[in-house]
Amino acid sequence: MAMGLNAGSRRGRRGRRRVPMAEINVTPMVDVMLVLLIIFMVTAPLLTAGVPVDLPDSRAKALAQEADEITISILRDGRIYLDQDELAPGTLSDRLANLPHGLAGKPPLVTLRADQGLEYGQVIAVMGELNRSGFNAISLVTNSSVTAP
Repeated sequence: MAMGLNAGSRRGRRGRRRVPMAEINVTPMVDVMLVLLIIFMVTAPLLTAGVPVDLPDSRAKALAQEADEITISILRDGRIYLDQDELAPGTLSDRLANLPHGLAGKPPLVTLRADQGLEYGQVIAVMGELNRSGFNAISLVTNSSVTAP
């Protein structure tokens, strides 16, 4: 590749003029961007569940996730989390009332993650608070299994 050097010239080093290279090699940049894209695609689904809960098993099919979705997690000891924030006892209804509603006043989808060792009444109490606050679309999260429990 000729870099603007004059082959017929016998002048010394000072007489040569170098022409700047006007091409940009984008291949390394594209490679880096593709690697970053793959990393984000792999890690994004792992970021949705921040509170470890021992979920019960079920043979139900997975639902598609929505953009405006909140997650309520109930641990075995009764602690309640709204997304990844632990709630003080008795403050669930206040926090639910302050949540923003989506388009046309439609509340966001609620996914409820409850530990399988919880009493049925504790889960129903949280579902009652959700219903009273206007969150009527509640998805219960389970581990998928091949066999029925």
